[in-house]
Amino acid sequence: MSPTPAQITGLVLAGGRGTRMGGVDKGLQRLHGEPLAAHVIKRLAPQTGALLISANRNTAAYAELAAPYGARVVADTLPGFPGPLAGLLAGLRAAGTEFVLSAPCDSPGLPDDLAARLSEALATHGADIATVTTRDSHGTPSIHPVFALLRTSLADDLAAFLDAGERKVRAWYARHKTVEVAFPDERTFYNINSLQELAGLERP
Repeated sequence: MSPTPAQITGLVLAGGRGTRMGGVDKGLQRLHGEPLAAHVIKRLAPQTGALLISANRNTAAYAELAAPYGARVVADTLPGFPGPLAGLLAGLRAAGTEFVLSAPCDSPGLPDDLAARLSEALATHGADIATVTTRDSHGTPSIHPVFALLRTSLADDLAAFLDAGERKVRAWYARHKTVEVAFPDERTFYNINSLQELAGLERP
C-alpha cells in the first residue's frame, strides 16, 4: 500500500553554502515577493503530514517561514556544510513518520503530485527510495536525486556512509533498492543556481 500524506514528513533542503549564488542563503532569496523556500514549503505542505526545514544559518528567518505550517528547523549534525546528504540525515532523524519527502529550496515549481507518484512507485516496487527522472526536449534523461521519498529507517546507514567520508547522493542510493520515477515536465524541477537566473524568473 502506498504511503499516505500523514505517513510522510516533507523536508526542504536549505542548508547549503549557496556557492553558485555568491554565498548568499539561497532559500531566502526572493521570487515574486517571497523567499524561494516559502514557495517550496507551500507546494510540499498539502502533500505531507508534517514539515521540516534543513538550514544551517539564518535559522530565525527559516523558523518564521516554518511557523504557519507548524514546521521545525533542523541543522546538520556534521560540520562544514558537507552537502545534501547531511541535511537529509538531519531530516530522517527528526521526522516522526515512516517516510521523508525531500526537495531542494531552489525549485519553486515542484509538482503537486510529487508525493503521490513517488509513494505509488515505492510501494509497487517494494523500494526504500523513490526519486525523479525527466527528459528534455531532445529526449536526454536527467536524474534529480534530491527530490526523493525515503524510508526513515535508512538513517543509521546514511550516518555510517557519511562517517566514512562519503558525500555523493547517488552513491548512497546505490546501496539501497531505489526506483526512478519519470515525470513528464522537466520544468517543474528547474532549480535556480544564480542570481541572474532568479532575476530572469522575476521578469514577466
